[in-house]
Amino acid sequence: MKVGVIGCGYWGPNLVRNFSAMDEVTVVAVCDSREERLDFIRRQYPAIRLFTKESGEILKSPDIDAVVIATPVSTHFPLGMEALANGKHLFIEKPFTATVEQAEGLINLAEQKNLRIMVDHTFIFTGAVQAIRKLVDDGTLGELYYFDSVRVNLGLFQHDVNVIWDLAPHDVSIMDYLLDRQPKAIAATGMAHFDTDIENIASISTYYEGNLLGHIHVNWLAPVKVRKTLLSGSRQMVIYDDTDPSEKVKVYERGVEMIEDKNAIYDILVQYRTGDMLAPRLDSTEALKLASAEFYKAVNENRAPKTDADAGLRVVRILEAANRSIRENSRVIELD
Repeated sequence: MKVGVIGCGYWGPNLVRNFSAMDEVTVVAVCDSREERLDFIRRQYPAIRLFTKESGEILKSPDIDAVVIATPVSTHFPLGMEALANGKHLFIEKPFTATVEQAEGLINLAEQKNLRIMVDHTFIFTGAVQAIRKLVDDGTLGELYYFDSVRVNLGLFQHDVNVIWDLAPHDVSIMDYLLDRQPKAIAATGMAHFDTDIENIASISTYYEGNLLGHIHVNWLAPVKVRKTLLSGSRQMVIYDDTDPSEKVKVYERGVEMIEDKNAIYDILVQYRTGDMLAPRLDSTEALKLASAEFYKAVNENRAPKTDADAGLRVVRILEAANRSIRENSRVIELD
């Protein structure tokens, strides 16, 4: 498979590196509007064709099978539509698109053209998230009660999107993958502390059938970097700390059960169980390496990749609803 990469800022070089490392894939062209970014690629990969602003050279080139888009989200839809229209498979950076309508447009065109779209929800391919998904699938955690995540840091302000669209796609994609069900409603709060309407702190609540609750907090104004997720079940609980160098996932044999006393219907007893903590061994393979390989395999096998366009659409739907909730004074937004 021959690949062209559009966008070579922070994440683009990582994509070039991982696709170039695959025996079955050749990165033949890279495009970026900044000459200094192309100089970086030129020094590392002298055989790659380089273009400044001429993304059409990649989108229309007959010798390119797939296009990798690592540009601002506002450009994902027009670039993606042109790539698909020219018969290219699509590997696209998160978030998938800026609106649900745009995501549906890309999905429809890809289906008409029998082309594959993969959204780069990289965290899904980490050893940590895969280990937690196994605990969910085999029933180790029991009935799920809540998903709670915090992703905060100081700085890294974006000028074109708020903190929800910048940081929350990671956690929303993890939540979507681990819970494997769709929320029925969304509510969000947020605040912009400067002379702008771009929120720099926000919280998203997702409501599911069966009293399952999701909560995501994102913040550009924290004094420290925190990347922590809690997933609680009736049998066991999990903490996933992405900043922990040695024990990213900790499984606690602790649970809470509500027990009704049949002899006194109004009395409800709460039973707590405590036990050991287990830190499972995790696959340390770079997540983006696995994601790149998954894209190639999905195209080659003519199947949907693990983080396909539908997964991207589900994430965008939650982000869009959260934004709408903030604009409407934290009103609960019902989802179809």
